Amino acid sequence: MTRSLSGAVIAIVAIAAIVLAWMSMFVVDPTEQALVLRFGQPIRDLIGSPGLYFKAPFIDTVVYIDKRILALEDERQEVLVSDNQRLEVDAFVRYRIDDPLLFYQSVYNTRGADAQLGGMLNSALRRTLSEASITDIVRDKRDALMADIRDQMIAGAKRFGLEVIDVRIKRADLPAENSEAVFRRMQTERQQRAASYRAQGSQQSQQIKAEADRKVTVITAQAQQQSEQIRGEGDGERNRIFAEAYGADPEFFAFYRSMQAYQNSFSNGQTRALISPKSDFFRYFSTPTPPPEAATVPSPAAKAD
Repeated sequence: MTRSLSGAVIAIVAIAAIVLAWMSMFVVDPTEQALVLRFGQPIRDLIGSPGLYFKAPFIDTVVYIDKRILALEDERQEVLVSDNQRLEVDAFVRYRIDDPLLFYQSVYNTRGADAQLGGMLNSALRRTLSEASITDIVRDKRDALMADIRDQMIAGAKRFGLEVIDVRIKRADLPAENSEAVFRRMQTERQQRAASYRAQGSQQSQQIKAEADRKVTVITAQAQQQSEQIRGEGDGERNRIFAEAYGADPEFFAFYRSMQAYQNSFSNGQTRALISPKSDFFRYFSTPTPPPEAATVPSPAAKAD
């Protein structure tokens, strides 16, 4: 009886020792840092290295604090910008816990930190974007506006032991009803611009066609003038050659011109002429070699077309 009682006591003591040993040990993960508090007050320096540590059971409490970079995804909110237009903005914050003790004493955990940072982000967005236009937010001054919002967040987050690393606007859109109005206005502007381009193109087309027609008329007139000039020069050269040939052998020239007149008059076989056989036109039909006084060139009036 006594032996069994002593065995039970030893077992209870062993169990109690194991429980006390287990309660006095804690493990710090590589992604965490730890605060050891006694009745809410820190009793040792911040534990930032991973490993196995010990504390007083029952009276000491360990608070684990994440030392990674944390993210706050803010809900979409409407902001009134400088040109009195509403803008729906999505933004996010990247931060980390810089002073764990102050963080624990002020916001207690990351949920409290997100609530504080969310309120500061909303205020900073409204304060900064209210003085900027949509063009500034979307394109022209986006980096400067983000820097101003980040500076405001950094100054406010220090009160809670937080370090703000970056603040960004993911998306900035007009509300649905405003987007439709803007789309219709842009569509109208593009249609007007297209009509203007078509009108300018038509005007340029008419100018080009008119210039081409003018050039065609000028070139045609110049070509006709040159052709008449060349034709006149050719006729003059022909007359000169005829005159030289006539002066060299008048008898043969008269005979040649008579043969041409016969060919032109009777080539189609349907020509009828009422002319006397003794006419000067038929002198080479009866006398191959006419007397000198008859060796004259047939006049053009004697030709029959």
